[in-house]
Amino acid sequence: MAVRVELLTVGDELLRGDTANGNATWLGWRLTEAGAEVTRSTVVPDDLDVIAGALGEALRRADAVIMTGGLGPTSDDMTREALARAAGVTLRRDPGVERLLRDRAAERHVPLRPDALRMADVPEGAALLRNPAGSAPGLRLSLPGGVVYALPGVPSEMRAIAEESVLPELAGAVVSAGVLRTATIWESVVADRLAPVEAMEGVKLAYYASPGEVRVRIEARGADRLAAAQAAARELLGSALYGVGEVTLDRVVHGLLAEREATVAVAESLTGGLLGARLTAMPGSSATFAGGVIAYATPLKHALLGVPEELLAAHGAVHTDVAVAMAWGARERLGASYGLAVTGVAGPEPQDGHPVGTVHVAVADSGGAVATRSPALPVPADGERARAIVREMTVVHALDLLRRVMLGLEGSDPWPGWAEDREEPG
Repeated sequence: MAVRVELLTVGDELLRGDTANGNATWLGWRLTEAGAEVTRSTVVPDDLDVIAGALGEALRRADAVIMTGGLGPTSDDMTREALARAAGVTLRRDPGVERLLRDRAAERHVPLRPDALRMADVPEGAALLRNPAGSAPGLRLSLPGGVVYALPGVPSEMRAIAEESVLPELAGAVVSAGVLRTATIWESVVADRLAPVEAMEGVKLAYYASPGEVRVRIEARGADRLAAAQAAARELLGSALYGVGEVTLDRVVHGLLAEREATVAVAESLTGGLLGARLTAMPGSSATFAGGVIAYATPLKHALLGVPEELLAAHGAVHTDVAVAMAWGARERLGASYGLAVTGVAGPEPQDGHPVGTVHVAVADSGGAVATRSPALPVPADGERARAIVREMTVVHALDLLRRVMLGLEGSDPWPGWAEDREEPG
């Protein structure tokens, strides 16, 4: 069974918002990777009573508590005193730490302030944890209910001590699968589809949604169980699964293009260059990305991409046939194997009678084939946020459509209605 760990972060600056709580974020990630179960994270002020009280509460719930902050030399650093109070012991001056502090000051040719020696005060019974990156040592103290690790708040020092002395002690038997990545499917749909995997004994899933994408993290106890969970998840996700681990959708697209010795050119309207930016984020993308045209104004769709004037006059800029003509124009004018085009309404106001979130995507290839997609994207109440989400999701839909075309998957949606459901924001 995994060790239950609570995080207790000390510092007024964290509560005021002056400093982001990066230590808790890093510890949560590393502890999970090591196989421990992080059950709670608490931030407390530089107040002796509050720190000691929070520590006692945490020990009643968890097997181990990791404290960060409050080990420095100033008067508001109270973690040592809080540990001593929780243990019912006194502080003692450790001669080895004092000698280290004096030697460091001498090496730097700076006077040692008297208050700096507070870092040599150690609760009776506590073990010192070597600090390879700084002066203040970490502390380990066994108390009724569990063990407490006190680490400096300086991120580099906290991480160094944690890696060397804490994580090896708390490591469990969890095998992490990293993440499975899906595109253009709602988080709730993914979770519903993976319910059989989540019901497997010893398997835990976590879902991380961003506009247009959902990442699924799988944890399992034992390599065989992990392999079975991964295989089941892959089968259930089907063509919605585009990659694993740290791979991104644009990298998948570039990889498929490279395998085919092909290139893509883009024609953008509502995304205003975001699609091209995504396709040029990867080093070496020039091998498969030919270029792009941002035809934001309607007349430029004809002037730069050859979209027929009569088509624009009859339907306006927001139409499937316009997206198709833009894709053809981009492919032909830029000499690419594929043309990828997007047009639609990002908001905050409707356009030509089309509501915000109306989007049309098209792919044209050198063989004369065309594929289209017209998802109805979600529209949050906040107009500014809606605009950003619609644009980001359009990029994901465009990349995913091109991926499906190259893999021969377009036309076989993973589940009926998956691209038209407006109920859940991406």
